[in-house]
Amino acid sequence: MQLLSVDQRALLVVAALFGMYHFAEGGCSGRCCQGTDFTCSTTDWRMDRVYGTCYCDERCVNTKDCCFDYPTECPAQPCVVSEWSHWSGCAQPCQPSFRVRRRSVERLPQNSGQACPRLEEQAGCMEYQDRQGQFCAQTQGAAFITTMEYSKGRSHDLYGAQMDAGQFYSYSFCMEFKMESLTPHCTVENRPNTRWMQYLREGYTVCVTCQLPALSNHSQGCQGDGDLAERDQLLHWQAVGSPRCRGTWRKVQQLQHCSCPQVHSFVFI
Repeated sequence: MQLLSVDQRALLVVAALFGMYHFAEGGCSGRCCQGTDFTCSTTDWRMDRVYGTCYCDERCVNTKDCCFDYPTECPAQPCVVSEWSHWSGCAQPCQPSFRVRRRSVERLPQNSGQACPRLEEQAGCMEYQDRQGQFCAQTQGAAFITTMEYSKGRSHDLYGAQMDAGQFYSYSFCMEFKMESLTPHCTVENRPNTRWMQYLREGYTVCVTCQLPALSNHSQGCQGDGDLAERDQLLHWQAVGSPRCRGTWRKVQQLQHCSCPQVHSFVFI
């Protein structure tokens, strides 16, 4: 076997020492840090192919100065949340209110993983029984409306009995209105449960479905539906979820089924 020269042996020693130092000091092995940590650094190749000080904290993903092995040594782990809870009851009975559902964090995100989504949702609702189980007195006044999206879970009658789809829709009808006026508060609503109000516009025709449980067994109508109003009579409405979003409309006609675009379709509460 050919013997190595003095220079070659010296080079091997330097390479070995550098390799040991690199293994001990370089890279992100054992260095994954949460948040911003300026001490969580070393000297090695960065992900942008520059040799020098590199970091292993979560901030380095945004500042582009992570060590080259950050993605493998500190893999991103997204936030993990539980399933949604069941919807709560309405916060207040016998008046337009809201219901809530929640979910919890099962694992926080790590290493710049995807952040946690919203943990709470609200939806407009109205309960037709008070806390003692008595049916609420039907009152006259403005129509209370919410987006049609929140009607998808309705499949019970006033007494809580499950109804099939055919039976459920046989109890409903649609009212068309021409929107005459609305407050400016509607167009600036940006909370998750109120964004539908941004689509309300003066002069537009909107569809509002009257269905269980808002449909009264006694009058076969919904509060504020304008069924008995004259065609040109000015009627009042209010959005559930934002008392400041309200206005007036005029009845156009009653239909069996609504045909308005989704963003202009609502439901009586």
